[in-house]
Amino acid sequence: MEKRLDVIDLFLKLLSAKSITPNDGGLLSYIEDYLSDFEATWINEGGVKNLFLTKKFSEGKHFCFAGHVDVVPAGDNWDTNPFVPMIKDGYIYARGTQDMKSGVASFVQACRDVKEFNGRLSLLLTSDEEGDGTYGTQIVLQYLQDIDLLPDYCVIAEPTCEEVFGDTIKIGRRGSINGYLKLKGSQGHAAYPEKSVNPVHDIASILGYIAGHDLDNGDEDFAPSKLVITDIRAGMEVTNVTPHELNMMFNVRNSTKTTKESVEEYMHKVFEGLDYDLILQQGSFPFVTDHNSLIVNRLRETIEEVTGVKTKLSTAGGTSDGRHIAPYGIDVVEFGVINDRIHGINERTTIKEVETLYKVFVKMLERL
Repeated sequence: MEKRLDVIDLFLKLLSAKSITPNDGGLLSYIEDYLSDFEATWINEGGVKNLFLTKKFSEGKHFCFAGHVDVVPAGDNWDTNPFVPMIKDGYIYARGTQDMKSGVASFVQACRDVKEFNGRLSLLLTSDEEGDGTYGTQIVLQYLQDIDLLPDYCVIAEPTCEEVFGDTIKIGRRGSINGYLKLKGSQGHAAYPEKSVNPVHDIASILGYIAGHDLDNGDEDFAPSKLVITDIRAGMEVTNVTPHELNMMFNVRNSTKTTKESVEEYMHKVFEGLDYDLILQQGSFPFVTDHNSLIVNRLRETIEEVTGVKTKLSTAGGTSDGRHIAPYGIDVVEFGVINDRIHGINERTTIKEVETLYKVFVKMLERL
């Protein structure tokens, strides 16, 4: 049997910690000790622990790995203890196997093993990515900006692959706009609809213009920005009283072609003449890294060399901490294991994927 790489032992250690957001489960201190030749800075605030590790090898570019050690709650109905990793048929089962302790283990081990690098190498680790993230990656970046130590390039080891390991790099993410609409009416008896204003009837003819509506046509990097209704509520759950108001929530994962202002303009157009209140909140902004960036090219070349897979570039999926990193002018991409069970019951990944991810990161550092 082929000897297991050290990265798997590290991976099993990380998985054994119950690091549910914003608790780091002691992992950041463990990683600090594991990379004892890196200079460590702690930036802790609001009950969140953040660790920045850096080592200057020579003059040159500043490259950073970024990731989170926190995980979402495990939930019920697991076949095994979600915080006692189990190896079976080449798979490792535990909460965080895909999202994203596999990525953290891979780049931590790669940084431990690298002997030479053309520039400065860093790691940015947080314990609050799965939560609000208010005191996570973004306050570390603010600190790095203050001391003039922002990286030039960054790889976030989030799980990105879809069908086979190596098939997808995320070069950007869509933004997220949350909408809250209150459509006002006038309550009345269902037998006398002419004496009331029924907001359910008012919105019925509008739904076709908003439900699943594409606010733009997308482009080579982004899918169309679609308006997705997530909740509609009205009435008192009785059959003989019309509601006095209707509340609707929706979300738009927006490309760079759609803004909060353009969403507001569209909603005012379709609800013209009705009595309503609208609140829009921009949770994150879209970003995309240039296809020809050094980090994109070197990562793609390395993946193909190690796996034989030609990698596609994508911006699909939810948000990540890349939304905090990109605004600082840092070229940021994401790459990690297959993501088919993230946040799910019996989350798992394979030993082979984690070992291969480690090899990709080692060789990528040699190319940079």
